[in-house]
Amino acid sequence: MSTHIGAAAGQIAPVVLMPGDPLRAKWIAETFLTDASCYSEVRGMLGYTGTWGGQPVSVQGSGMGQASLAIYSHELFAEYDVATIIRVGSCGALTENLAVRDVVIASGACTDSSMNTHRFGGYHYAPVADFGLLRAAHDAAQARDDVRSHVGLIFSSDSFYSSRPELMKPMVDHGVLAVEMEASALYTAAAAHGRRALAICTVSDHMITGEETTAAEREQTFGAMVDIALTAALAVGPA
Repeated sequence: MSTHIGAAAGQIAPVVLMPGDPLRAKWIAETFLTDASCYSEVRGMLGYTGTWGGQPVSVQGSGMGQASLAIYSHELFAEYDVATIIRVGSCGALTENLAVRDVVIASGACTDSSMNTHRFGGYHYAPVADFGLLRAAHDAAQARDDVRSHVGLIFSSDSFYSSRPELMKPMVDHGVLAVEMEASALYTAAAAHGRRALAICTVSDHMITGEETTAAEREQTFGAMVDIALTAALAVGPA
C-alpha cells in the first residue's frame, strides 16, 4: 500500500489513464468503464478500476504539475507494477494550426523544469513517448471523423501563470504545438522504470485567439481523447 495512493495489491490494473483533475478521473470511470470501483480517495486524488473492451483499466488523478505527477507515476510504476500510463489532459494551443478541442498526441515533451537537470547532472535529457503507444494513438485518432489530431512536441511548464510568456516563441519556432504541465515528468518516470507512457491532450485554451473552455467542459466533454487513449492502450497491450 503506497503512501499517496493507498490501494491494496491487485486493485490497480496494468493500464492506467491519468488525468490531472480527479473529477475527470471520476467522469472517465463512470462514462467509459464497466463495473468501476474506487480504490483511492487519499488527498482527494481519486482512483478507479473497471474494464473496457473486456480488459482491466484504471484511472488515476495526478494533480497539477510535474512534481505532483511524479509522485503518482512513481508509485504506480514502482509499487503497483503498472506497465502503461497514458496522460489524458488539457493543453493550451501555441499555434494557429491548432483549434480548441483538437487533440495533441505528444511525441516528446520540452520543459523549463529543473527536475531533469538535477536528475541528469546538468545534461539535457529528451523525454519522449513510447513509440508503440504513439503509433497506436495516431492510428486511432485518424480513424475518427469527429476530431482533428496532431502529433508533435509539447511544452511541460512549471508555471501556469508565466512571467515570461515571450519565451514560448522560440519553442513554437522549433515545432512545439501546445503547453501543459505534466508530460515531461511522466515520460521520464516511464523511462526510469522501463515502462510505457504517452500524453494525449485536448486543446482547452488558445494562447493566440484567447478562446477557452469552461471548467465543466474540461472535466466532462473531452471524450474523444479518452477513447483514443483506451483504443491505443488495448491495441498495444500492457506488457
